[in-house]
Amino acid sequence: MKLEYNGQEKIPASPDEVWSFITDPNKVGYCLPDVVQVDLKDPTHFDATVRVAVGPVRGNFKLKCELLADAAKRHVDIKVTGGGFGSAVDMTAGADVVPADQATVLDWRGVAEVRGPVAAVGGRVLDAQAQKLITQTFAQVREKLST
Repeated sequence: MKLEYNGQEKIPASPDEVWSFITDPNKVGYCLPDVVQVDLKDPTHFDATVRVAVGPVRGNFKLKCELLADAAKRHVDIKVTGGGFGSAVDMTAGADVVPADQATVLDWRGVAEVRGPVAAVGGRVLDAQAQKLITQTFAQVREKLST
């Protein structure tokens, strides 16, 4: 099952501050919702364990994450692969850092493909959970940069 999302987050911080934050795997890793653990591998790779609850399927997903930053375009992608309890997820989320009046806008989009029991739960439930995961990640970036 393939799911696509997009949105924007307005962040009360400079484009340089936002760029520095979203290209730091130690900071981005802790923006994933329901994160249990982040294990840094190198400046662009980290592993994350997150709690997942989709319908009756509950437990931890182990994810391998890679940050792909293009400083010239002020664009970053995060590729996520992994899964748990017989299910797998492949996701790519990207964001453009756009200067705005006294702030910065993260113009983001994401695509997720899910296989296994989680995908069998049903389109609407899974769609809502995937949207929540992506939306909350970018909202966490805003929240952490706002404090």
